Amino acid sequence: MDDRPEGVRLSKRLADQGLASRREADAWIEAGWVLVDGRPAVLGQRVQAQQQITIDPAARAQQAQRVTVLLNKPIGFVSAQAEDGYQPASVLITAANRWSQDRAGWRFHPGHGRGLAPAGRLDIDSTGLLVLTQDGRIARHLIGDDSTVEKEYLVRVAAFDPARPPSPQALERLRFGLALDGVQLKPAKVSWQNEEQLRFVLREGRKRQIRRMCELVGFRVLALKRVRIGRVVLGPLPLGQWRYLRSDERL
Repeated sequence: MDDRPEGVRLSKRLADQGLASRREADAWIEAGWVLVDGRPAVLGQRVQAQQQITIDPAARAQQAQRVTVLLNKPIGFVSAQAEDGYQPASVLITAANRWSQDRAGWRFHPGHGRGLAPAGRLDIDSTGLLVLTQDGRIARHLIGDDSTVEKEYLVRVAAFDPARPPSPQALERLRFGLALDGVQLKPAKVSWQNEEQLRFVLREGRKRQIRRMCELVGFRVLALKRVRIGRVVLGPLPLGQWRYLRSDERL
C-alpha cells in the first residue's frame, strides 16, 4: 500500500482490489459510477487508504455482460494482433465456430467478438487452450505480474542429435536451474507423459519458453499443446472451435 501523502490513483486502488482493470476503472469514473467519500470521483484522482469508495451497481451490471471465451487454437494463428500475414486467433470467434456442445447459456452476439483480448500467449506453431476475454480482471488474474496461475502443456519431443540423446539430468534442469535472456526461470513441474511426450506445468509465460527450455537440454519440440489454464481444462473442445467460460468455472 502506498502511504505517501498524496495517496494512490483511484484506478490503481480499484485494480489492486481486483474490482476492475485500470482502464475499466477509468471508464467507471468517467460514467460517474464511482464515489469517494460520497462525492463523484474524477479521472486521475488520488485517494488515501481511509477514504470510502463506493461503486454504483450499474458498473457491476455492465461488468457481468463481459464475456470470456475458451478457444482450441490451431496452428497458423497468432494470439494477439495480426503479424507477418497471419490472422489473430480472435477471428475464429464466430457463430459458425462455436462448439455445438457449449452449455454456458449465452446466446451469441456479434458484440461478443469485439474487444476480446488474449490473456496469455500461445505461439503460432502451438495448439490448445487460449483464453480471450473482455474482462480486465480475468486478464490481470492470468497474466498480471503477480499471477501464479498454472498452465499445463503436453510437448512431443525428440533429441536434436539421435546419436547424443539428452542426459539423464535433463529433466531436473527443466524443472529448475535454467535461465532465459539472463533471467532465472521459476521452478516448473516436468515429467514424462509417455516415451515421446513431456508434461510441463508452468507459472510463467516467457516468449517461446518451453521450446527454448527444451533446446537448452538437447530436445527438439515436435508439437506443443496447452491443455489447462488454472482449473479449466481444454477437454473435448474441437480444434478451431470455442466455447464460453461458464459461470461455475473459475480460472
